[in-house]
Amino acid sequence: MNETMICAVGNVATQPVYRELATGASVRFRLAATARYLDREKNEWTDGHTNFFTVWANRQLATNVSGSINVGDPVVVQGRLKIRSEVREGQPSWTSADIDAVAIGHDLARGTSAFRRTQRAETTGSGAPARPEPSWETPPAGTEDQRESVAETEEQREAVAVT
Repeated sequence: MNETMICAVGNVATQPVYRELATGASVRFRLAATARYLDREKNEWTDGHTNFFTVWANRQLATNVSGSINVGDPVVVQGRLKIRSEVREGQPSWTSADIDAVAIGHDLARGTSAFRRTQRAETTGSGAPARPEPSWETPPAGTEDQRESVAETEEQREAVAVT
């Protein structure tokens, strides 16, 4: 099934509302996305039309959003666009643009954020202990001997990977 995936950048307009449902956690909030354009006559940036979206997040994303997002925060939301309309007495009464979120994060073009990984169980589903995260940090520059030992270790890893 083809779905309309969008990425919306804006500000959180309402406090996220968290609910624990039978199907899992759910959270919703309103997102205000305002277009800005350069007014060439005044030579300044001007706010354009504001679009409002109702953002829905489920399961672990909902739990993380409820502890991370507040009113006024600049965010980036990626998800499936859903347009809902209701007709009463033959007349359209309202239309809502919803985003079923896949990913939500702070807009780092407008500020900083501190990431904290959520805690997981220490064992995998098979009962085996979880493997530790690999260290991706670059080793500090050191003496020639240290650099040679790092190069030898990398060669040994490559040799093991090839065999």
